[in-house]
Amino acid sequence: MHRIGLGYDSHRLVPNRALILGGVKIDHPLGLAGHSDADVVLHAVTDAILGACGDGDIGELFPDTDPRWAGADSAGFVRRAVELAAAKGWTVGNCDVTILAQEPLLGPHKPRMRARLAELLGVGAEAVAVKAKTNEGMGAIGRGEGIAVLAAVMLVGDDAR
Repeated sequence: MHRIGLGYDSHRLVPNRALILGGVKIDHPLGLAGHSDADVVLHAVTDAILGACGDGDIGELFPDTDPRWAGADSAGFVRRAVELAAAKGWTVGNCDVTILAQEPLLGPHKPRMRARLAELLGVGAEAVAVKAKTNEGMGAIGRGEGIAVLAAVMLVGDDAR
């Protein structure tokens, strides 16, 4: 059996925050605003996993109104989503991520993001794709106001409960 989940997240770029994407700290003068570490890649992947196994979304499990998640490392969100999927008999088959960012240039960081995602998902790096696209100067992303991410995850299971 297979199930596919789609995740999306976006955050505004702001000063005085670290920029963390896919669990990787990236040198940039702006970071992403958010209650946790605002890692839009890991948030979108978490939502994709939760969607595939029918467990709601990141806001339900880790609400931004809960002080426990203030400044939290989003890797914990992915780990929890993987645990919830496993409890239902699912494992991650593959993950495909597209990051929409006018800047910074993300090409040099994609291998580290891919490796970190593979580690968090419990799969080999060949099962993870990380792509980066600009928005060709269009809209808020194109003006450098924020970063958005789309993520797809396939869960596999023989005896999914």
